[in-house]
Amino acid sequence: MKNHVTDDVRAIIGAQSSWNEATNAVEASEVRRFFQAIIDPKPVYWDEDQAKETRYGGTIAPPAFAVHAFRRGTDETIDPLDAGLDPEFDGVSRALRPGLPSVPIALPRVLNGGYEYELFSYPRVGDRIKCRSTYRDIYQRDGKTGPMVFIVIEDEYATADGRPLLKSLNTMIMR
Repeated sequence: MKNHVTDDVRAIIGAQSSWNEATNAVEASEVRRFFQAIIDPKPVYWDEDQAKETRYGGTIAPPAFAVHAFRRGTDETIDPLDAGLDPEFDGVSRALRPGLPSVPIALPRVLNGGYEYELFSYPRVGDRIKCRSTYRDIYQRDGKTGPMVFIVIEDEYATADGRPLLKSLNTMIMR
């Protein structure tokens, strides 16, 4: 079976993006939408008086909020749904993370192989959140239907002043 993990592919292992800051600071209304979406309405996420009595000293956002703090900014005028008009578009972006080089592999499908999270601290309303990504590993396995290339990406999330929030490892599978 063809080896898709070439020298060019191995050369991008360890590539790291710059820190990218989310468009908006953490907002109470976004925290509310998030805890409602995950059906976890703990008072520490919305009741300032109760939250002041906790070890956090005030309201916090759920731990995974940092990942979802990165939304399109008001200056992004290109509608991502316009790509759906292209008959070749399959709904998958080959740009795995902003600031990382694309993976030069000509396999047509990309699957999400899952996430692992390591949590350090909670975001607070008003925090600016930043993220940087690193290719940690790229390797190939043979599956029943052909080759599968596994791309392991580490995302680090922190506040703008450097307080670590969480680290995630995401495995993407090209086949």
